[in-house]
This record gives sequence, structure tokens and C-alpha cells, in this order.
Amino acid sequence: MEIPVRAASHSYAVTIGKGILKQAVASHEKLFEKADKIIVLTDEHVWAAQQQYFEENFPHAFHVLVMPAGEKCKTFENFLGAQTFLLEQKCTRKSLVIAFGGGAVGDLAGFVAATYMRGIPFVQVPTTILAHDSAVGGKTAINHTLGKNMIGAFYQPQAVFYDTNFLHSLNEKEVRSGMAEVIKHALISDAQWVEELLEGEHVTQLPEDLLANYLAHGVQVKAKIVEQDETEQSVRKYLNLGHTYGHAIEAAAGYGRVAHGEAVMIGLVYCLLLCERYGKINHLFTKRFLQFALENGYPFEAVHEFTFDQLTEYLLKDKKADYGELQFVLLDTIGNPFVQKIELAECREIDEQLRSLLAEV
Repeated sequence: MEIPVRAASHSYAVTIGKGILKQAVASHEKLFEKADKIIVLTDEHVWAAQQQYFEENFPHAFHVLVMPAGEKCKTFENFLGAQTFLLEQKCTRKSLVIAFGGGAVGDLAGFVAATYMRGIPFVQVPTTILAHDSAVGGKTAINHTLGKNMIGAFYQPQAVFYDTNFLHSLNEKEVRSGMAEVIKHALISDAQWVEELLEGEHVTQLPEDLLANYLAHGVQVKAKIVEQDETEQSVRKYLNLGHTYGHAIEAAAGYGRVAHGEAVMIGLVYCLLLCERYGKINHLFTKRFLQFALENGYPFEAVHEFTFDQLTEYLLKDKKADYGELQFVLLDTIGNPFVQKIELAECREIDEQLRSLLAEV
């Protein structure tokens, strides 16, 4: 299946399906023929699990750099190391980078491609559920100790090859984390899809075909938004539902200790409490959604590990903040997101509500 992404800077396709890597590479033969060198940037866990499959299905010669896994991939030190590797391989503006891994690898590799010689082409080959979101749309970044994804660029890939065979090696925590972004896509787009998720099987036990359909649906939701707003000036902010408070939890815990999707799920419940005030979401739905999250194994312990004052410095670094005012993506109803400015004092009230709600269930 091919899903077009018609970004303002250029158009490309997301090829998604079981066992599609070899076919997808062949269908982009001109892209690979033009490359004087191909550099595969991956991490130690992905390469250990997927090296054989990748080499069997990728017919071109390449050089590989195996990097640290997780958020350690997105440090200044690793960014410098990747740039050094490209220089040592004598890469030029005709060289091609392959981002082979999950969201962290894709973010890092995309930023490397965006900045090496002021920009060289790259292809996303995501290997996680989480990356169905991050591999599409051209957001690239590394972390700073003072904030997540603070140094980066909007830089679109030439193509995305999403072979769902790669998902077989994911553990339960990785599946659960990735599904939080699927759930987010449902919340901002489709009430019926949300009902299907809430009433369906545990998110870590979905049949393979159903999971693939959900991922394709999520890609379509994101592609439609990116086509309208490539650089997050308006509607692309909707994709940050749950991320403002979630990123604060993730950053306070130290990147990697709380999985990104786990933090987003906490942020989604926080946002639903705000939606009760500013939209038409009722408290019964919020409690039902929280119960769904808990039944699916999403951990909420991190909320109790930090005071609101400790989270505040990370909230105020949110990239959606406007002249010091926090902006949250909220839902009027399921499928109808909007952006709302929220005073810090009200954020504190909602934080207290969240802690009280967690004590009830």
C-alpha cells in the first residue's frame, strides 16, 4: 500500500505492508542509482535483531554506523559522531542516508541528513510502531539537557519504507508505547475508531492485519495534516495532543526511563481533564479512557515521582508556548481538535485533578 504525502517542500510516498522492503527499494531505483554512497544509520538493538533481514532485502552496497539505542541516540555527542562518520566515508551531496530504526534513530538520522553539507537526501525505514508517526512529516531533532527535540529542522525524507515484518521483534513495552501514538491519531480524527480501540483487544495483542490497518490509518491522518501545514504553523499542532504534559514527564524522568508513548498516554489523560472544561468531553469518558489505559498496562507512577513545580520548567519549554503562554491541543469532541491557551495556575489545578483521579482508580 502506498500513501502519498504532499508536503509543500516536496511530495513522497509511504510504502507500508508486510515484506515490502525489497519491492519498495526496487520501485525507487533512480533514487539509489543517483547516490554515490549509501549510509545506513541504525542502533545496536535494531541491527542485532534485523541485520540479516535488511541485508537480504536491500540489494545495494552500503556503509553502516551502529549507534546507541534509545534517547542516547539523540545526544550532541552521537550527532557529532554520525557527522564524523559521513565525513570519514567521504560522503558528498549526492550521498544517501537511510534511517533504519525507531523514532530516535529517525530523528537523529534526519537531522544529520538535513545538516550535512546543508542537506542530503534520506529515506526512512522505520522498525517500530511509534515510528509510524515520527517517520512521516519531516520533523528531525536531537535533545538538549534542558528540553526534548529542541535542536532540529523540518526536513522531509525522499521516501518511507514501512515493512511491518520489522515489528515482530518488538517487546510488549515497545508495542504499548507505539500504540499511544495510534490512539492519539484516533482521538484527533475519528470517534468510531476510538470506540473500536476502547472496546477491542489489548493493544499489545492486536491481530497483525488489524495492527497494519491501524498503522496505515494513522499515517493517512498525519499525511493529511502535513499537507495542510508542513512546519507546524497551524493544524499540525494537533498532532501534539498529549505531548505538552507528556514531554514534561518524559524530560523530568530523564529521557529513556519513561517510554515516549507511556508519557504521551499520561499526557492524553491530562488533556482530557482540560477538555472537560473547554470542550464537550465528559468526565465519564475521561475515567473510561484512563481505565482503558490502565487495563492495557500503561504506567502512571511517574506522575507521583515529581511535583508540579518540578514539571513546570519543562512545561514552559514546550515549543508551542507563545510569548510565555502555554498552548495545549484539546478536543471539543472526539475528532475535533483545537488549540487553547492555558494559564500556569490552571495547569496546576489539572495536575491536582489528575493525581486525585489516579488515586480513585
